[in-house]
Amino acid sequence: MKIKRLSLRIRIFLAMILLILFSTILIGSITIYQYKEQTNEYNRGRLERKEESVNAAINYWLNSGNTFPLETKNLPYIFKDKIYEISNIEKSEINIYDLEGNLVKSSHSGFVKSDAPVKLSDTVLTAISNNFEHIFVNIKVINDNSFQSSFSYITDNKFKPFGILNIRYIQDNTEQDKDLKEFLYRLGVVYFFMFVFAILLAYFLSSYITRSLKAITVKISQTRLSKRNEKIILKNASTEIDTLVNAYNEMIDELEESAIKLAKGEREQAWREMAKQVAHEIKNPLTPMRLTVQSFQQKFNPNDQNIHDKINEFSKMLIQQIDALSTIASAFSNFANMPAQNREEIDIVEVVKQALDIFSEDYISFFPKQKSIIAKLDKTQVIRIVTNLVKNATQSLEDVENKKLEVTVSEDNENICIIVADNGKGISEVDRERVFEPKFTTKTSGMGLGLAMVKNIVDAYDGSVTFTSQINVGTVFKVKLPKK
Repeated sequence: MKIKRLSLRIRIFLAMILLILFSTILIGSITIYQYKEQTNEYNRGRLERKEESVNAAINYWLNSGNTFPLETKNLPYIFKDKIYEISNIEKSEINIYDLEGNLVKSSHSGFVKSDAPVKLSDTVLTAISNNFEHIFVNIKVINDNSFQSSFSYITDNKFKPFGILNIRYIQDNTEQDKDLKEFLYRLGVVYFFMFVFAILLAYFLSSYITRSLKAITVKISQTRLSKRNEKIILKNASTEIDTLVNAYNEMIDELEESAIKLAKGEREQAWREMAKQVAHEIKNPLTPMRLTVQSFQQKFNPNDQNIHDKINEFSKMLIQQIDALSTIASAFSNFANMPAQNREEIDIVEVVKQALDIFSEDYISFFPKQKSIIAKLDKTQVIRIVTNLVKNATQSLEDVENKKLEVTVSEDNENICIIVADNGKGISEVDRERVFEPKFTTKTSGMGLGLAMVKNIVDAYDGSVTFTSQINVGTVFKVKLPKK
């Protein structure tokens, strides 16, 4: 998952947890580094103390107990037995080298060979010579043991060097390592509980910080132009959130004013369009009525032998046009005033079958998926849905050979599904968005109210009506209505 797609709450939560983890690792690393520095400092100090003690013992021996001249060639005789005494007292291995780096005397004894070099390297000799204090400290790891060695000059009474003193001892960090492990264990326990506490704290803090944003998000998602929207009221909100809330509330006020103006404009426009449509539809039958009356007036002859037949023909023509006006008035009335729902338990299969009985076309086929489907709906409105869809489908089949129109009824969970499919000319891409608009029609006759009426009925039931269509292939309308 990309970090940009994470919610603000998750980001805050992860940031706080990562901060705790980072601080834990950082403190642990610093602790280990500090312990190592303290250990090295302790070992350096210990070596310096041993070096001072050994030098003091050697100087005392050279000035008080030694009987040999202080020369390089006499080093083996000067420290013949004394080197063992000093080594036992200081618990360290002591080696004596001449000025050329050759080992002349060592306190090491036993069957195991000493790891001390027999000949000092030029690097060590140069380091001793160039150092201001003429001291060189070296650390080596041999067989997993860390040896710390110091090299310094042995001088006579006039501070003239005539030998090199080497003090070696094993760095025993057992106690320090034990203390470090114990400290890290205790620190780990403490940080474990701190981490658990941090997770809980991060969860509640992230929830608290984003609570106001969540409330605003819910309100914004529920905002609709077609209904009255509630304003957001938050107590003790931060300055940023309060600014956002005020901006939203101002937008709601402006949206409500715009909705009122828009609704008023839409109503006025709808009435104007409806008035134009009604006037247009009424004018269509009035024109032939006017022509018929004028023709009858001009040709009327009371003495004509066929006067009664002509009067009957004239009356029949007027009655047909009056019926057309009545049909127009009824259609607009039915669309404008949908009858109230009269829900009752009906057999959908039987009702759809009754709706199809009024059609005489032999290419209409009915395929119920079940023998009986009981639902609590308005029988009249279901018939109206089916008849309008089938009528619309038959009109699309006027210029098609091998006409087919199939009506299917099925039960889908808690919904009734009615499907009307035809192999007509289809609906173009341009017309698809306007199919359910009142007065929209692609036919040369009709008022374009059938599918709009279907849409109104289905919406009243909180159902859905959808369609798929391909040019010169056919169209499928699918209506879903809740059973209860």
